[in-house]
Amino acid sequence: MNVLFEEDGGFKAGAVMADNETSLQIEMPSGKRSKIKAATVLLRFEKPAPATLLDQAMPLSAEIEADFLWECVSDGEFSFLDFARDYYGRDPAPGEAAAVLLALHAAPVYFHRKGKGRFRKAPADILAAALASQEKKRQQALAMEGWQAELTAFRLPPEIAALTEALLYAPDRNKPETKAFEAACAATGLTAAQLLFRCGAIKSAYHLHYRRFLREQFPKGAGFPAIDSPALPTDLPQADVRAFSIDDAHTTEIDDALSVVQLPGVGARIGIHIAAPGLAIRHGSPLDGIARARLSTVYMPGEKITMLPDAVVQSYTLAGGVDCPAVSLYLTVNEALEIVSHESRLEMVHIAANLRHHDVEPWFNENTIGGPLPEQPFKDELLYLWHFANACEGRRGKPSAVQGVHDYNFAIVGDLADPESCAVEISERRRGSPLDKLVAELMIVANSTWGGLLAEKNIACLYRAQSQGKVRMTTSPQPHEGLGVAQYAWMTSPLRRYCDLVNQWQLIACLASEAPPFARKSAELFATLRDFEQTYAAYNDFQRLMERYWCLRWLQQREISEIDATVRREQLVKLDHLPLLLRVPSLPADLPPGQRVHLRVEEIDLLGPEVTCRFTGLLGGQDLAEEATAALEEEEQ
Repeated sequence: MNVLFEEDGGFKAGAVMADNETSLQIEMPSGKRSKIKAATVLLRFEKPAPATLLDQAMPLSAEIEADFLWECVSDGEFSFLDFARDYYGRDPAPGEAAAVLLALHAAPVYFHRKGKGRFRKAPADILAAALASQEKKRQQALAMEGWQAELTAFRLPPEIAALTEALLYAPDRNKPETKAFEAACAATGLTAAQLLFRCGAIKSAYHLHYRRFLREQFPKGAGFPAIDSPALPTDLPQADVRAFSIDDAHTTEIDDALSVVQLPGVGARIGIHIAAPGLAIRHGSPLDGIARARLSTVYMPGEKITMLPDAVVQSYTLAGGVDCPAVSLYLTVNEALEIVSHESRLEMVHIAANLRHHDVEPWFNENTIGGPLPEQPFKDELLYLWHFANACEGRRGKPSAVQGVHDYNFAIVGDLADPESCAVEISERRRGSPLDKLVAELMIVANSTWGGLLAEKNIACLYRAQSQGKVRMTTSPQPHEGLGVAQYAWMTSPLRRYCDLVNQWQLIACLASEAPPFARKSAELFATLRDFEQTYAAYNDFQRLMERYWCLRWLQQREISEIDATVRREQLVKLDHLPLLLRVPSLPADLPPGQRVHLRVEEIDLLGPEVTCRFTGLLGGQDLAEEATAALEEEEQ
C-alpha cells in the first residue's frame, strides 16, 4: 500500500511499511523511512509507485484551468476526491486525483482550504477583488521591470523623476518605484545620487549637498517669518570714543569694535565694544525662538544662512558712521601695558569706521610694523593695540593667533542658482598677522574677563573649557588650557552664535543688577548647551563639505592633473594652496609629518565629494609639520 500525504505545506508519496491506525511507518522513494500521522494522509493507492505518482500528476494538474474548476464546482465545502470524480466523470486514477488536488491547492484565490483535502470555492466578489489585486501586482511587476531597464540604461522614467528628493533623502521602500530604483542601483553598482546624476535627475552636485543639509537642519525652509525688528534702545548713555571694527570684506554681522583713548601719565583706556542685540531681543520672545531654533549662522562659500533676520542684523551690527548699542569692556592699561582695572558698561558707541583686512594689511603687516607707518586712519590705535596684544599673549604664555595655519577665502563668481556656471577663486592668507593677533587677543581678554565676572557674581554662563587637549562646553567656569586662561565664555559674537546671545543676556542682567534669564543649574540652559554643541558641529561639518566641493571644482576648472601636498599623518595629506585633506593609500608607509610629496589627480567625484590621487614621488625638504601641528591644535580649540 502507498499513500499521498501532506507535509510542511507540500505533498509527498511513500510506501507503507506499518499501519498503526493513528500513525504510519513509511518509506520514501529515496529510501528514507519516517513516521507520519494518519491524519495527514490524503490518498491511499496500490499503483503507481510512489516515485511516479507526483510525476504523473504534475503535468495533468498544469492542464487544469482554475477558473474552469471554479465555474464547475458548487457552493459549499467539497472533497478533492469527490470533485475529481465529477471532473473526470468516473472514479479517477490516483494520478488524476492527485492532479486535481494539486490544481486546487495551487489556486488559493479561487479555492479556500477548509481541512484535510477539503476546499470551498471563493465567493464571486472576493474572487473578483483577489483577481484584480493579482492583476495589479502583475502590472506593477511589469512596470518595475521597465523602470529598472530604463534606469540601468541611464534613462529617467517620469515616475522615478517625480520621487527624486524622496529617493535621495527619505526613500519609501514600500513603493514599487523605490524597489525598482534600488534594484537598478545594485545592478549598476552606483549609489542613489550617482545613478540619479547619470540619469539627469540631479543637475548639480552643489544642489544635492545643499538640499540634503536644508532637509536635515531646516526642514521648514531657511526663510524667516514676517517679524518686526525691535527698536533701538533710547536710554543708553553715549560713549566718548571713536570705535572701529576689523573684519574681512565679506563680513556683514559685525559683532565687535575697538577703541583707544590715551590717558596722560597713566597709559591708555582700551575699549572692546560688542554689538548688543540682547538689549532688544528678550528671552522667550518670537525673535528668541528664531535664534534658538537656528543656534548659529551657517557659513559656506558664496552664501550664508544667518541666525537672525537681516533687518535685526542691520539694526544691531556695528556699522561704520552709526551710533550703535553695545556692551563695552574698558581696560585701563598702564605704561607697561598691564591691565590695572576694567569696567563694563551698556552704552551707545559711535563706530567711526569698518576697517577691512584687504585695505589695512598692505600697510600694517609683519614687515611694516617695525618701521614708520604711512599716514592712515587709526594707525596709532592699531600700533598701540598690537603692542598690547603681544604683552597679553606673553602673560598668558599661549599664542592668541595660531601660527602656521592658513585662512582660505572663497569667491564664487556667478549666480548660485546655476552653480555649474559659477567659477571659484580661492585665495590663501597666512594666519598670525598683526591684525589677527590684536583682534584675537582682545577677544580672549573680553571673553575671559566677562566669564570671570559672571562666575564671581554666581550667575550662570556657558563656558568653553579645555583640558588634556579636549574642548567641551560647560556651565562651570573651568580653565581653557589651550588659551591659558582661568575661564573662557563665548560672548563676542551675539549676532552669529546663540550661546553668545545667551551669555550676553546674563551679562546685561549682571550690569543692570537684574535677575538673569537663566538660573544656575537651569534645565533650559543645559538643553541650550547640548543643542548648540550638536548644531554648531553639524554646521561646521557642512561648511567643510561645501569648501571641499568648491576645492574640487577649483581643480576641475583649472584642469589640474598634478599637485604637491604635505603629509599630515599616516596616509593623510593636505593639498597645496587648498583647505583640502585627503587620504592617499598609495603613499609610502612611515613618511614623517611635514614630508612634501607629489601627487597625480586621478578622479574627481563631486557627488562624494571626493578626489582620488596617486603618489608619484617625494619632494625635497620638509615643512617640519608646522602647519599640520598648528591646524590640529586649532581643531581642539
